[in-house]
Amino acid sequence: MTGHVLVLNQDYSALTVCSVERAVVLVHLQKVHVVESVPGQYIRSPSTHLPWPSIVRLKSYARVPFKRVMLSRRNILKRDRHTCQYCGAKDRLTIDHVLPKSRGGRDTWENLAAACVACNNRKGDRTPEEANMTLAREPFRPSYVMFLRDFAGAVKDTWKPYLFLG
Repeated sequence: MTGHVLVLNQDYSALTVCSVERAVVLVHLQKVHVVESVPGQYIRSPSTHLPWPSIVRLKSYARVPFKRVMLSRRNILKRDRHTCQYCGAKDRLTIDHVLPKSRGGRDTWENLAAACVACNNRKGDRTPEEANMTLAREPFRPSYVMFLRDFAGAVKDTWKPYLFLG
């Protein structure tokens, strides 16, 4: 039973992604409804015959505090798709402070970008404008739904309406 299942709150907002095994347990415990299943695939046992879940929805609303994506090197690289934001290289990546720390630049989503070692050294202790370098896109704080979507790799077409991508 390999794969991922999108878990929705009672109001159909995306909560998380779990394994198929976990989703089957939640269905068996009657904690969730199966919203979408994989056509033609089933989970069978001697006593049960369940559809293979793709999307499940909680039966009761779960209050979840506002979820923020933690600022980390790994998450910055993930946000920037493991690509240097100056030249587009995909190897030997580091994290660059757009406004250098020596000039008051802070460790924030809006000031950190993925950069290859060569571009980071070329930029040095300058701003991108001073170094005559342009960012492919401005750094931004990603949403939780964006990371939820990227967690499972390629987004299934059935998930898109629930992740606001349809």
